[in-house]
Amino acid sequence: MQLKYLAHYPESLQQQVQQLIDSERLGPWLLSHYGKRHQISSDGALRDYVMALKQQYMQRSGPIAKIQFDGKLHIIHNALGTHTTVSRVQGGKLKSKNEIRIGSLFKQAPEPMLKMIVVHELAHLKEKQHDKNFYALCEHMLPQYHQLELATRMWLTARELGCDPFKTW
Repeated sequence: MQLKYLAHYPESLQQQVQQLIDSERLGPWLLSHYGKRHQISSDGALRDYVMALKQQYMQRSGPIAKIQFDGKLHIIHNALGTHTTVSRVQGGKLKSKNEIRIGSLFKQAPEPMLKMIVVHELAHLKEKQHDKNFYALCEHMLPQYHQLELATRMWLTARELGCDPFKTW
């Protein structure tokens, strides 16, 4: 099986994940390391969550006009979250507003994985490119950022295989 979410990781790591899949331990491993899913399910609760992190780490960044879960993100953009700047002409001036959209599938994730996506999108308020400064900012806000990014990719793989340990029936 091709591990598309882990394609850019070293072969040795992909083999370890493949062994978890083959032995049907990927779901249980994720559950034992990350617990159950969080309770943030509305756009309002997501906004409160994002704004608390923004207040803690990025007070000087510009305001965020819209924060919401988006059910179309994963399918259309092949993205888990997006940060966009919407520019409009208002009264002869160009006004820009920041928006953050998080894939609705993260309603079913454990809180650390949601936090990783939120931190990623917040970092784009300051750093537009995925470069050294961007990842340093992510690590500043969430010291285990890279481990959580890997775990999130493992969870996406588990979802695709139908063994999502965080899904509620």
